[in-house]
Amino acid sequence: MALLEVSNLDVRFALRQGEVRALRDVSFTLDRGERLGIVGESGAGKSVAAFTLLNLIAKPGYIAGGSIRFEGIDLARMSSRELRRVRGNRISMIFQDPMMTLNPVLSIGEQMVESLKAHRRISTQEARAIALHKLKQVYIPSPETRLDQYPHELSGGMRQRIIIAIALLLDPDIIVADEPTTALDVTIQAEIMTLLRELCEKHNVGLVLITHDLGVVSQMTQRTLVMYAGRVIEQGPTREIINDAQHPYTQGLLNALPQMTTPGSRLNQIPGSMPSLSNTPSGCAFHPRCQYRYDATGQPRRDCLDQVPEFVTSGNCQVACHMVRDMLAKEAS
Repeated sequence: MALLEVSNLDVRFALRQGEVRALRDVSFTLDRGERLGIVGESGAGKSVAAFTLLNLIAKPGYIAGGSIRFEGIDLARMSSRELRRVRGNRISMIFQDPMMTLNPVLSIGEQMVESLKAHRRISTQEARAIALHKLKQVYIPSPETRLDQYPHELSGGMRQRIIIAIALLLDPDIIVADEPTTALDVTIQAEIMTLLRELCEKHNVGLVLITHDLGVVSQMTQRTLVMYAGRVIEQGPTREIINDAQHPYTQGLLNALPQMTTPGSRLNQIPGSMPSLSNTPSGCAFHPRCQYRYDATGQPRRDCLDQVPEFVTSGNCQVACHMVRDMLAKEAS
């Protein structure tokens, strides 16, 4: 049995202008020690998926269907009291902005001790010793000094290491990292990602990494989910997706990487933009931006316009695309 099993997850937001679906039939699994990437543009539903894993969706959002099973127990059906024993303890989360996560009026040590004592019956002295050990694990220089400093006294990279240390405080089974290097420069990004990978491998911790960067995913994860307009449109081993992307959207994301163009030339881009959740196109949501939406006669494909594509298996990957379905059927005949 997988450590985490998400099945047919449906998340909606009840707004004045009507209900919108942020996640549609999202399913995936995560094994112990596995690193999973969730990729897509802004608005694809990545962060909603991350928050939903810990049932952190606030009103007017709610889980309308599906399940999130952690060691066989459905987190979506847990009470707030039961979830408190899981959040931060068994499943930790690293948010995008460390300054929004850390309390500016408490020292680093006070925040770490508070987190530990919320879940364990230990003395302040014991909690402080654990906090110091975790700071050493994430290679914080002069950790004894850092414990008594405040967030504003630390650099961006240092604050992000503190957040990772806090996520590791209670030895979780899973870490959910929601674009953990967004505000950092490239050099620090690489250091943080290397640190996360090292810690997951050393402690056999499962990682769900939310990002828009397929370059980061290729270095960090073993499996990848590509999301578009609230749906998973391709999933499989990361190496296979990077080397032979099947869905036109995944191909577009890869072609948009800076290293895919010659120096001095314009970057490749996917035409158009992510649709609004309140006005998602019928059929395949990607069809207005897809270069393969026309048939051999130059007419729009009716299935792309009218039918939501089902998953088909291509190699070790699953792809939701009518064109890929037709290509596989042609190869099989």
